[in-house]
Amino acid sequence: MLNRRGLVLSLTTGLVALVLVVGTVLADELLGTIIKVDADAKVIVVVPKDSDKEIKIKVTDKTEVSKKGGFEKVDLEKLTKAVEKAQDKGQKGIQAKVTYEDGVASKIERIRKKASQ
Repeated sequence: MLNRRGLVLSLTTGLVALVLVVGTVLADELLGTIIKVDADAKVIVVVPKDSDKEIKIKVTDKTEVSKKGGFEKVDLEKLTKAVEKAQDKGQKGIQAKVTYEDGVASKIERIRKKASQ
């Protein structure tokens, strides 16, 4: 009885690990600059770090954005203001790592430069 339980536990653990690995492989990550946010169409425009090509990525209600201490649901108005503020400072936009699948973003992680000491 104990051996059968151990086998079932091992198979279940292996299956869960396989699902987690396959799930993370399917999602793409894009490291670049968010240069435009269209709140009405729920689209962000990202320029990859190694290219000048603009990529449009849709944003849904499930999309999360990083903040201090974790993640929260994306607020496109706040994101628009952040991009405009960065552009007013002479930057191209805000640096971010966007995790997406099939053109739909799941996570947006802002990359903040640490203050020089």
